[in-house]
Amino acid sequence: MLPCVKETEKMDDIDAMFSHLLGEIDHLSQSLVPAADTPEVEGASQIDSTFSIGFTDLNESLNELEDHDLDALVADLRSKSTKKTSSGTDNQTAASAMTQESEPAAALPPPSNTAESPRVLQMSKPHTKADKIKLALEKLKEAKVRKLIVKVLMSDGSSKTLMVDERQTVREVLDKLFEKTHCDCSIDWSLCETNPELQIERGFEDHEYLVEPLSAWTRHSENKIYFVSRPQKYVMFTDPQLFYMWKKKTACLSGINEQAKQLLLEEHFGGSTLIVPDLEGTLYLKEDGKKVWKPRYFVLRASGIYYVPKGKTKSSSDLACFVRFEKVNIYTTNNYKQKYRAPTNFCFMLKHPCIQKESHYIKFLCCDEEHTLLLWVNSIRTAKYGTVLYKNYQAAMQRASLQTLHSAAHKDRANSPVEDYPHEPPPDFIPPPPPPPPGHTEV
Repeated sequence: MLPCVKETEKMDDIDAMFSHLLGEIDHLSQSLVPAADTPEVEGASQIDSTFSIGFTDLNESLNELEDHDLDALVADLRSKSTKKTSSGTDNQTAASAMTQESEPAAALPPPSNTAESPRVLQMSKPHTKADKIKLALEKLKEAKVRKLIVKVLMSDGSSKTLMVDERQTVREVLDKLFEKTHCDCSIDWSLCETNPELQIERGFEDHEYLVEPLSAWTRHSENKIYFVSRPQKYVMFTDPQLFYMWKKKTACLSGINEQAKQLLLEEHFGGSTLIVPDLEGTLYLKEDGKKVWKPRYFVLRASGIYYVPKGKTKSSSDLACFVRFEKVNIYTTNNYKQKYRAPTNFCFMLKHPCIQKESHYIKFLCCDEEHTLLLWVNSIRTAKYGTVLYKNYQAAMQRASLQTLHSAAHKDRANSPVEDYPHEPPPDFIPPPPPPPPGHTEV
């Protein structure tokens, strides 16, 4: 009987482990998949949320679009609808031809007159904005396009409405905002997302396709997008000594010249592969489900973050993987000293972009000071994105240089002396009287 008892206990342990694993999988799926209140009844609302960000409904977002953006949306949807219709017509023609080969011609129904069909009437050119919005709403439901109408908030409290295509990168959206706001094209300008529930924010990278991360937001999300200047966006390239010479004293780092900075950039970013900053140090780790933070020694590598388990040494053989960068993004936090009783407010978070609420799969870390937070956040960005981040920086610098040249040329034209005749006379200009005719003598 003893072997049977042991076998039963073993099976019970396996069942318990399996049940625990199923529970973890279910918890993860609930964290990743947005919960739908009434998926069948509120299908229209879900469609609306697919096409607008920052608005109560799709109709409101379409009303906020400028006329030329709305015209472009309608034209694009028309072309997609035309292609789909022509494709369906071709398939129907081919099917009819196959039917004619197998059936007599008398069995075929007479062709229907579609000149007055509702679909053709819809293709008539809309005149008013209300007509354009109505047509756009109908076409959006027909064509499963990944377009978003996005409300972007400015630092002064105003907002701009943009129509973003799934093929547009953050860099292209920034260029569009430069045109709308007429601001300078500094490399510091960024698009940032905020999550009020988790009290976090993240700057989108210039190479990201904006529609993709926004599609991960839940339907009733209070997340927002901001167009703000972030001086630390490319600090790893403007001040590389902070990250690759971080063990030296601050006075030594502040005195480095531009030539030495360029040498550091060429050494660490000039090749085909990027060299990640050799960063390590003590950070505070928040325990799962608790407001307790414990110090751990962490080491940054190209693949992820590693730490020294309790009772182990700092040798490479004893390092354990804390998190890998493939499926997580890094976020800075707001007031975690109060929210989670963190040792300081200099915290950052690592999580999957689809997780929008509290979850056991979020990693919280806390730094002693702001400078340490700067080092870790931007070093992790460098390790995660590699040489792509450096290409983003070069593209941003090129865009800023072009604007500087354009502004200088415009200033030179404004200061140059006017030659020949001006294009427009001044408003108080009085033309001289015409000359008297020949032989005329004034009295």
